[in-house]
Amino acid sequence: MESFFAILIHILLLSFLVEFCSAADTLTSNASITGKETLVSSGQSFELGFFTRGNLGKWYVGIWYKKFPEIVVWVANRESPIMNSSGVLTVSSDGDLILLNGMRGVVWSSNTSGRVQGSVAQLLESGNLVLRRKDDNSERYLWQSFDFPSDTLLPGMKMGWNLSTGVNRYLTSWKDDNDPSPGDVTFRTDNIGMPQLVLRKGSEKIYRTGVWNGVRFSGTGPLSVNPVFIPIFVYDNENLYYMYKLGDRSLVNRFMVTQSGLAKRLVLNEGESSWNIFYTSQDDQCDEYGVCGGNGICKLGNTPICRCLYGYVPKFQREWDVHNWSNGCVRRIPLDCQQGGYLKVSNVKLPDLLEYSLNKSMSVSECESECFKNCYCLAYAYSDIRGNGSGCFMWFGNLIDVREMPQTDSQQDIYIRMPASELYNKKKTRRVLIS
Repeated sequence: MESFFAILIHILLLSFLVEFCSAADTLTSNASITGKETLVSSGQSFELGFFTRGNLGKWYVGIWYKKFPEIVVWVANRESPIMNSSGVLTVSSDGDLILLNGMRGVVWSSNTSGRVQGSVAQLLESGNLVLRRKDDNSERYLWQSFDFPSDTLLPGMKMGWNLSTGVNRYLTSWKDDNDPSPGDVTFRTDNIGMPQLVLRKGSEKIYRTGVWNGVRFSGTGPLSVNPVFIPIFVYDNENLYYMYKLGDRSLVNRFMVTQSGLAKRLVLNEGESSWNIFYTSQDDQCDEYGVCGGNGICKLGNTPICRCLYGYVPKFQREWDVHNWSNGCVRRIPLDCQQGGYLKVSNVKLPDLLEYSLNKSMSVSECESECFKNCYCLAYAYSDIRGNGSGCFMWFGNLIDVREMPQTDSQQDIYIRMPASELYNKKKTRRVLIS
């Protein structure tokens, strides 16, 4: 009999251990995490728990790499730190993921709509913390951390819009190395006219990819598969977002924004301990927003890198002589509304969408004609370069943040309005309309 009870106890203990191990990535209803307790994803890639930085005495709930706990990729209570180590993370009885302080006050919540009693929180191997129904293993999550990024974009995360729900996902830097509260550097998908990815410091733009032209962003290369990552851009009636997947699964890959004003991709080779910078957003001088001022064009191979667009001259020559291009360029000869035409400039990053109009249904010939009929239209380009081109951008003010791009199969051109006398000197590349 004693042997029977010993076996029974052994079986029960083994069952408990199996259940404990299988639940190491999951927080069930009314269970909690405190102190040094953590959740660990099934493949041991990510860990969730409490952390603090520096000597500020502020505690946060975050997700970090299991092997690199100093690299925190997501923070729940960025704006509401707990002032001591007495925090409690739990799933409430009504199915919400909540963070309590030592006084049992709620300092952060997933604020789930349509809460479900008995829901569970699970840390996935992707680094995504999800809230789901207990018996539902599908991807129909009640809430997920991937919809609320901090400063890091992981493989499978979306940066951009769910146009149906209005959810806008974007990256925000830490305030400093020891303070994960939101800093003033953001990287987001702008949904103005045609989409583009824009890096800002406060309200000031410091880098942009250029607008989407149906094939690529006009200021970047094609979205092609490479050994490190697979870029994906989705733009339809319901979604507008950028994301990436892993190319080589032996590489660990993350994309982040820094408080210094950079967006950068970092890669870690399997078995190594140091991260390599694969690229940064401001990869060269021409990536600096508006570096050549209005109506200037940045050409990386030139010395100096800035030139005025054809038909324009420096607004203040003395400033340009000392490589201060901020005031840009002005017309050499005033436009005549009744005469003139257009000069085609090929392989460019299109100007920023400041003073502009967009008609996506307009044909190529209609675009040229409409711009010419409007005396204030200074340049036009096709908004979609697929096939023979379609859609119509028209600009009515200074052309800002134009740069020369390497020649590709998906060539982006812009047509700049010129007086007839300027076109006469550019016969080979001119497009002329005379009234």
